[in-house]
Amino acid sequence: MYLWVFLIILGSLSGGMFGFHHFEKMVWIDAYENAAMLLLGMGPLATIETKGGKIFAGTYALFSGTVFLLVITIIFALVVHRFFHKFHIGEEKLGK
Repeated sequence: MYLWVFLIILGSLSGGMFGFHHFEKMVWIDAYENAAMLLLGMGPLATIETKGGKIFAGTYALFSGTVFLLVITIIFALVVHRFFHKFHIGEEKLGK
């Protein structure tokens, strides 16, 4: 399950890097930096100048918020599931 979380984050980061590289003509390291900062909810570092870049940055920010909630939900579900197993919550004694 943690592999899914890693793949979601990697895919989101890659999409953001491609978008900043394409719309804002950023070099890859700057595109990575801006995508990572938006994905973590900090906001872009560079000034977005083109209309396409502004639309992409806004859409990517909304997408990033959704991805953040999804990843936290997956991780929280795994932790709660382990907690239930540790304390045998929800287990039924079948036939006894």
